[in-house]
Amino acid sequence: MQQQSTFVSWFRNSSPYIHAHRNRTFVIFFSGVAVTEPDFDNLIHDFALLKSLGVRLVLVHGIRTQIDERLLEQGDTPKFHHHLRITDATTLQYVKQAAGLVRIEVEALLSMGVSGSPMAGAKIRVASGNFVTAKPLGVLDGIDYCYTGKVRRVDSSGIHQQLDKNNVVLISPIGYSPSGEVFNLSAEEVATEVAIALHAEKLILLTEQTCFSPKDQKPIQQLTTAQAEELLQQTPALPGAIGRSLRAAIQSCQQGVQRAHLINRHVDGALLLELFTRDGIGTLISSSDFETIRTATLDDIGGILELIKPLEQQGKLAKRSREKIEMEIADYVVIERDGLVIGCIALHADRQGQFGAIACLAVHPDYQGGARARRMLEFVYDKAKQLQLNNLFVLSTQTMHWFIEQGFLPTNLQHLPEALRLLYNPARNSKILYKTTD
Repeated sequence: MQQQSTFVSWFRNSSPYIHAHRNRTFVIFFSGVAVTEPDFDNLIHDFALLKSLGVRLVLVHGIRTQIDERLLEQGDTPKFHHHLRITDATTLQYVKQAAGLVRIEVEALLSMGVSGSPMAGAKIRVASGNFVTAKPLGVLDGIDYCYTGKVRRVDSSGIHQQLDKNNVVLISPIGYSPSGEVFNLSAEEVATEVAIALHAEKLILLTEQTCFSPKDQKPIQQLTTAQAEELLQQTPALPGAIGRSLRAAIQSCQQGVQRAHLINRHVDGALLLELFTRDGIGTLISSSDFETIRTATLDDIGGILELIKPLEQQGKLAKRSREKIEMEIADYVVIERDGLVIGCIALHADRQGQFGAIACLAVHPDYQGGARARRMLEFVYDKAKQLQLNNLFVLSTQTMHWFIEQGFLPTNLQHLPEALRLLYNPARNSKILYKTTD
C-alpha cells in the first residue's frame, strides 16, 4: 500500500510537467560512450516515454569514443588541440564509419517493440538527414584542423517538418558543405546550434558526471548564465566535458533556448527525475533565476490557498477566504519556484497611520530551512520603507520566537493601533510583536 501511495503521489505531482512538456521541442545530446554501455537501453526507453508524452524529440549523438577506437585499432594516435579533434583524410573515413554505426545502432534500439517491454507499442519512426551545413574550422594557432568543421547553418524547417510528422529526429555530428565535402563536428556544438535554430524549449546535455560545486563538492542544482560563466572563469580545473556542456548551455540560453539541463546519465532514470519532479536531479541553466521572489498577482491565488490551507487547519494561521485574498492580492509577496508558489507573506499597510501588519507567513514544508522566510521578510521591509511605514506589527500563535530573532519586540494589545486592535481575535490569543523600520 505504501508503494502504491508513493506511486500515485508521484504521478499526480508529475502531471503539471506532463502538460507543460507536451508539444514542446527538446534537443538531447548524449555521448558516443553512452551508446556502448549495457544500460543504454534504459535511456532509449526514457526517450520513448518522452515521445509518448507528446515531446517533440531531437537526439544528437556523439562519436568521439568510436573514432578513437578505430584509430587505435589501426595503430594511429588520436590528435587533439584545445579539445578539438584534428581530422585528416584518414581520420575522416573513421568519422564516417563511426557516425553510420552509431546512427544505425540508435535507430535499431528506437525501433524495438517487443511485447511486454517498455518499448511495446511505441512505433517510433526515426528521421535522419543532411540537416546541418558546415564549413571548415581552418587554421587556428598555426594548426590546420583539416576536415574538422563548425556549424554554418541548420535546416530548421526540414527538422520541423519531420517533427510535425511525429518523427524523432536523429542527428549525427557530421556537416556537409555546398561543395559536397563532409566535416567532423563537435556533437555539443551541433546540439547547441540545433536547439537555437529550432527555438527549442530545452537543451538537455547528458553528461558523464555530475556538475559539482568546487567550494563544497555538492551537486549544483541551478545556475543563471551569469553564474555559469563565473563558475567557468573561477574554476579552470573543471572537468573538460562539464566545461563544454556548460558553455553549450550558456550559449543556448543566451540565444533564446528557455532552459538547458546538465544531467548525469549514469543515474538510472535521471532524465525523468529532472523533467518530472520539482527539484530535479541535474543542473539547470537559465537566463533568469529559477526561483524568484516578487509581488503576487491574481494568478497566484490558487497557489497561496494551497500553501496556507494545512497551516489554517492546524490553527497556525487565521483562515482567509479566496475572496479576501483576491481583494488584498497586492499586499502579498510570494516565492515562486518553477511555477509553484513555495512561500508567501502579506504586508497590510495603513499609510495614513504609517504602520503595517505582517501576516500569512508560510513556506512549503519541502523548502523550509533555506532562509526563504527571512528573504520574504526583507522584501517586506523594503516595501514598508518605500511606503514610509514607521512600525510593523505581527500577530502570531506559533512563530513569535522566530520573529523575535528577526528583531521584533513583544508588546501588548494596548499598543496596537486602533485599526488592528478592532481586528484582534481574543479566541486565538495571538502574541503581539512590533518592529520599527528605522
